[in-house]
Amino acid sequence: MFKKFTDGCVSLVNRFLPDPYIFCIVLTIIVFIGAIPATGASPLDIIIKGWAGGVWALLGFSMQMVLVLVLGDAFANAPAIKKVIRVIAKAASSSPKKAIFMTAFISTIACWINWGFGLVVGAILAKEIARQCQGVDYRLLIASAYSGFVVWHAGFSGSIPLAVATATTDAGQWTVGTYTADTIPITQTIFSWWNILMCVLILVVMPAVLAKIHPAPNEVHLVDPRLLEEHDYAVARPETPAEKMEQSAILSYIIVIAGIIYMVWFFINKGINIDLNTVNFIFLILGILFHKTPIAYVKAIENACKGAAGIILQFPFYAGIMGIMTFKLAEGGTGESLAIVISDFFVQISTVKTYPLFSFLASGFLNFFIPSGGGQWTVQGSIMMPAGDAIGTNPAVTAMSVAWGDSWTNMIQPFWALPALGIAGLSARDIMGYCVISLIISGVIVGGLFLVLGFIL
Repeated sequence: MFKKFTDGCVSLVNRFLPDPYIFCIVLTIIVFIGAIPATGASPLDIIIKGWAGGVWALLGFSMQMVLVLVLGDAFANAPAIKKVIRVIAKAASSSPKKAIFMTAFISTIACWINWGFGLVVGAILAKEIARQCQGVDYRLLIASAYSGFVVWHAGFSGSIPLAVATATTDAGQWTVGTYTADTIPITQTIFSWWNILMCVLILVVMPAVLAKIHPAPNEVHLVDPRLLEEHDYAVARPETPAEKMEQSAILSYIIVIAGIIYMVWFFINKGINIDLNTVNFIFLILGILFHKTPIAYVKAIENACKGAAGIILQFPFYAGIMGIMTFKLAEGGTGESLAIVISDFFVQISTVKTYPLFSFLASGFLNFFIPSGGGQWTVQGSIMMPAGDAIGTNPAVTAMSVAWGDSWTNMIQPFWALPALGIAGLSARDIMGYCVISLIISGVIVGGLFLVLGFIL
């Protein structure tokens, strides 16, 4: 029965989910129509001040995401790293079901440590397992690697638990929007018993279910061998002074030493609070180190850039969608944004017992339109946190319900899958049918526990 449901999800997505770029356009139209009555603004205002005003708001973040893909891919293609990944993949490749289980399991742990690291490592490991494991379904393998991403906001790199734990005022408080409150230490969020329980349940249950639904041998979608081609970055013996510089490992090692000095300073002074820039910096330095010569690294980067087209095209559209969702007139209109209207609806139908669950669901819904965790927190946190205080909900539970909701619907939101898909050489349509299963599994576990928390905390 469950197998039939899985097959139905895969078939439905393959039939009706368009290319992610078309998905962006459809979402843009939907939020544009919804913003007109919600804000009381004219269509012209929404286009000019909301959409066009927001299109370029994520340029810095877009470049960060391009680098997540490019630097991670280039690093993984260094000869020494390929050997390590092959050893790990060999241990997980004795059977298709074991391959699926281990890919999801390792990806989940890696994403909990740091989401940028987990996205890259999971996709690269899955690709290598596909080389070594006969008969494994490549689409399910990449979907399993991406499914681990559902825990990112509950881990070390979660922007919301780190934001509420970081003082932004002299009084030792933090602020989001117009709301200011005492800091909430990560012992009450990331390392709370209930958050750890959610993560552990997902770590165990989701890989097991994904392995269980592996297609029968006659239904397996095998990988296109062209996607697994090895890239040879060997160059001819240098003859000119320019070629000798290009192949000088000394130049690479100078940069590597400078990078190591900085990272030592960073961890001594800032601890393990690494962000996306830190992850990219680490991959940059490691890539330079393991490719040895400057020209070898240049060629690896050139090859890795081929998979970044989807990010470059689609992220401006998501920034425009965020602009419409958060737009409100300075004078006139309703004084509300579409995002505020949606959040207020969930607040109005909540009680002290159901508030954590509805906060989780509201965040999951908004994530379709504001997939950036930080951007969504700026809008939703200033609504959900004071409402939770007024209702009597534990502030740590409210913050993490928003965080988990933001992570949850990433399973069927192509925005975050693009780096992994770029590495894998697949489209969103290829994996989203299986990701629906990850959405259901994580939704039942996390949503159920938040409902329980509403009764016991």
